Amino acid sequence: MATATPEAPPLAPAPARKPPRKRGRWTPYWLLLPGILWLFVFFALPMVYQASTSVQTGSLEEGYKVTWHFATYWDAVADYWPQFLRSVLYAGAATILCLVLGYPLAYLIAFRAGRWRNLIMILVIAPFFTSFLIRTLAWKTILADGGPVVGALNSLHVLDVTSWLGITAGDRVLATPLAVVCGLTYNFLPFMILPLYTSLERIDGRLHEAAGDLYARPFTTFRKVTFPLSMPGVVSGTLLTFIPASGDYVNADLLGSTDTRMIGNVIQTQFLRILDYPTAAALSFILMAAILIMVTLYIRKSGTEDLV
Repeated sequence: MATATPEAPPLAPAPARKPPRKRGRWTPYWLLLPGILWLFVFFALPMVYQASTSVQTGSLEEGYKVTWHFATYWDAVADYWPQFLRSVLYAGAATILCLVLGYPLAYLIAFRAGRWRNLIMILVIAPFFTSFLIRTLAWKTILADGGPVVGALNSLHVLDVTSWLGITAGDRVLATPLAVVCGLTYNFLPFMILPLYTSLERIDGRLHEAAGDLYARPFTTFRKVTFPLSMPGVVSGTLLTFIPASGDYVNADLLGSTDTRMIGNVIQTQFLRILDYPTAAALSFILMAAILIMVTLYIRKSGTEDLV
C-alpha cells in the first residue's frame, strides 16, 4: 500500500516592506537654486524696477513717484519711431551680411577644413580676445577718409553708387549708415559662425553620399539636404546677431553721426545725460517687446524649434 505524504504547511506571507525612500530627489532643485536666485536678483528685480520707473512722473530734483503715467510709452514711440525703425533696418542688414559671410566659412570649417579646423576656429573667435570698444575703434581707422579702403572704393566708383543709394555721403564712409552696418557685421559675425558650424557638423556625411548616389548635383544636395538640416543653426545665428545688434549703441556712436543714431543711443542719452528715467525705461520696454514679437514670429515662420 502506498502511504500518502503529508503536505508541507503553507509558508507564512513575508511581511510587507516599505518602499525605499528616494534619496536625493531634491538634489536637482538645490543645484538649480543658485541659478534661480541669480536670475531673480539680477534679472527679475531690475525688470520690475524698470517697469515701475516707466510709469513714474517727476524730476531728479523733486523725486519720481509712481503715478501710472502710461502716456510715456505713447510719447516715446511718437518721438523716437525713426530711431526704432533705423535700429531694425541696421540690425537686419548686419544679420543678412553675417549670414552671407558666415555660412560659407562655417561650411568650410565643418566639411573642408581638415587639420586646419582648429586654427580657423581660433581665428573666428580671436576678436573676442580684445575689447568690443577697441574692435570698433579699429574700424574707425580702417574707414578713415583718405585711407586705402576709401581710396579703393573711390577708384572703383563704388561710393558713387552707395551715395546714390543714400548709405554713404559723397566720398566718405565714416559717419554714414554703411560704416555702422560694417561695424555691426564685424562685431557680431562670430555669433553667426559658431551656431552654423555646430549645426553643420552634426549632419551625417552619409546623407551627402546618398544624395550623390541618387545623381543629385552639388547645388541640389545643398538645397535639399545641407541647408534644411542646418536651419537650427541659421535660426540661432540670426537671433544671436539680430537681438544684440538692434540694441547696440557703440557702433552708431563711434562710426556714425547724429543722422545714424539708433534706439540704443537714445536710451543711453536719456539715462546718462538727460536723466529722464521714465522715458528711458519706457523705450527699453518698447524695444524688448518689439524684439520679442519679431523673434516669436520668426521662429514660428522658420518651422524649427530645435535651436543649437
